[in-house]
Amino acid sequence: MNIMRNLIWLFVVLLVGTTALAQKPRPRKHKPMANQGICGTVLEKKGNHMPGPDKPMPKGQPVVREVVVYPVLTMEQVKATDEGFIIDVPGIKPVKTVKSDKQGKFCVYHLPPGTYSVMTREPKGLYGNLFDIDGRINPLIVKAGKVTNTTLEITYQAAF
Repeated sequence: MNIMRNLIWLFVVLLVGTTALAQKPRPRKHKPMANQGICGTVLEKKGNHMPGPDKPMPKGQPVVREVVVYPVLTMEQVKATDEGFIIDVPGIKPVKTVKSDKQGKFCVYHLPPGTYSVMTREPKGLYGNLFDIDGRINPLIVKAGKVTNTTLEITYQAAF
C-alpha cells in the first residue's frame, strides 16, 4: 500500500510539474518588422559608354555620395542650372538624407508610404537624371511594409 501511495504521489507531482511547465509562456523569438523605405546602390559612369560591336557595357563604379530624399518633385518646383543640377527647392525640405558606403550601398528606412524623389548631392547641386511621364524627378514609390530597391546612376560625365 505504501508503494501504491508513493506511486500515486509521484504521478501527481509529475503531472502538476509538467502542467506548470506547459503553461509557462516561452520567450518568443521576435521576427524583426519588415523595414519600410528605399535601399539601393549609387553608381557613377564616366567617359565613353557608346555601344559598339564586342564592347561590353560598363556598369559604373560604386561611389560614396549623399543621397537626398524629397517628397516627389517636378522641375517646375525646383531651381536648376542650365546643366540640369538642382540648386534650390524653395519651400520644400528633404524628408531624409543618408550617405552611401564605399560599395555605393544606402538605405533610408521608416518612410511613410508615398512617392519620393531621390537624388545625389554633387558639387554643382542635386542630381537626378530620370523622369516619369508626369515629369516627376526620379520618382520612387514606397509601399507599406516594403523596401523599394533602386540604382542611382550618376551619368553627367558620360557619353551615351
